[in-house]
Amino acid sequence: MRILLVDDELEFVSTLAERLAMRGIDVEWANRPEDAVAKAKEKCFDIAVLDMKMPGLSGIGLKKILEHQCPATKYIFLTGHGSEEDFQAATSEGSSDYYLLKPVSIDQLLDRIQAASVDLWKED
Repeated sequence: MRILLVDDELEFVSTLAERLAMRGIDVEWANRPEDAVAKAKEKCFDIAVLDMKMPGLSGIGLKKILEHQCPATKYIFLTGHGSEEDFQAATSEGSSDYYLLKPVSIDQLLDRIQAASVDLWKED
């Protein structure tokens, strides 16, 4: 399973990537949305973990770009603002994306990754 982490907080995203890699997960990270787009042009990821609020492009905006390149990717959104209800209202897609509030624990993220990976295999 390949995971892409995208968050504008450099220390947060690099530390999270390191912690996932220590658990044997194939992970790449970016702290700018445009870097994430470039990585996705090189290869598709099974799961993308995206910060909702980043300078220049929101997580939802980034998802829309990435979906064109890799339609099978599942998404997990992270935010330090709002609630899950706010997230669902903001996306207004009724999507099955996953959502976590910051600060996120590694165990919470691993649980969401596992749930998203189960969804990946259901679609095959």
